[in-house]
Amino acid sequence: MPERYGPYGGAFVPETLVPALAELERVWKEARRDPAFRRELSRLSTTLGGRPTPLYFASRLTRRAGGAEIWLKREDLVHGGAHKFNNALGQGLLAQRMGKPRLIAETGAGQHGVATAMIGAALGLRTEVYMGEVDIDRQKPNVDRMRLLGARVIPVKSGTRTLKDAINAALRDWIANVRTTHYLIGSAVGPHPFPSIVTDFQSVIGRELRRQAVRAFGRLPDLAVACVGGGSNALGTFHPLRKTSVELLGVEAGGPAGSTGAGSLSYGRPGILHGALSYVLQDADGQVSETESISAGLDYPGVGPEHAWFRDSGRVRYTAVHDQDALRAFHWLAVDEGILPALESSHALFAAVTEARRRPKEQHIVVTLSGRGDKDLGVVLGATR
Repeated sequence: MPERYGPYGGAFVPETLVPALAELERVWKEARRDPAFRRELSRLSTTLGGRPTPLYFASRLTRRAGGAEIWLKREDLVHGGAHKFNNALGQGLLAQRMGKPRLIAETGAGQHGVATAMIGAALGLRTEVYMGEVDIDRQKPNVDRMRLLGARVIPVKSGTRTLKDAINAALRDWIANVRTTHYLIGSAVGPHPFPSIVTDFQSVIGRELRRQAVRAFGRLPDLAVACVGGGSNALGTFHPLRKTSVELLGVEAGGPAGSTGAGSLSYGRPGILHGALSYVLQDADGQVSETESISAGLDYPGVGPEHAWFRDSGRVRYTAVHDQDALRAFHWLAVDEGILPALESSHALFAAVTEARRRPKEQHIVVTLSGRGDKDLGVVLGATR
């Protein structure tokens, strides 16, 4: 178990997966030391992914808040429209290195599925994506994109028919086909070494942010804000900043007003989900609770184990934003800056504006804009009619 997670993490999996997890950890650690792997990762991040993503001063949103400056780390401009590309590329290259010709993935909002489909096409790997029926209905544009990119989308009809059940289905597939298949987990969840691998590939966000902030306003930001579902874009932001003095704020989905939504860190307690010990939304008997959020990408009853450790240690502060406030922030950014954010990112934006209003103008807040909102237009328009 990685030491930095304290009591959290681990690998609570069937014995058939232990050799695959050991192989994955070994190959990942070898690849990190291999200059040729790092060059290829950097080359494709630039030429296919479009990195580095810019740091953008949201001047009119700042005026709306009337306090600290708000800056956006524009992960919505990565190829495919979300930070998910960073991890999908890295794991796709690891699958190639292991000689596994097939990728499987789970997806909620569809952005990870799109990223996996893009990488599968670019690297010549057969790709199949598990997605809950509820999410297929509310994220049709991304379903169409996956299919156009050559991926097979497999509807999941069990349970709540959302992200949790898509992960369950993908894990069953991996157990049955582990010799030829790499399970490309999309968030910093699951058994070790997945949380560490995902954070490693997503940390490009925070490394770029550090350099760009110093160039833009002469120092690191006072506060960094990111939305948290499983938690990969937030860890990509927070992990490279964890040893600095920057305040860190993770924003979960509070769901409809009066509910606990999908706020595992805000309302959950420690438990095991999908092979790791972390905070989980569960009832008094330890059964995983159903979640509810306007954002498919945050609609998950657990969270990455590093977030659990950050919460307990106090290094990161966590809060939850309700659906109606996320929608307000979506419209603020659209009319103030001409940017349509993903509903996931809209949760972080609302929290950032709230923070900016009570801080002096000399401070700087950076929000990781984890993705763009094309996929959410049907949900947003339906909610505002």
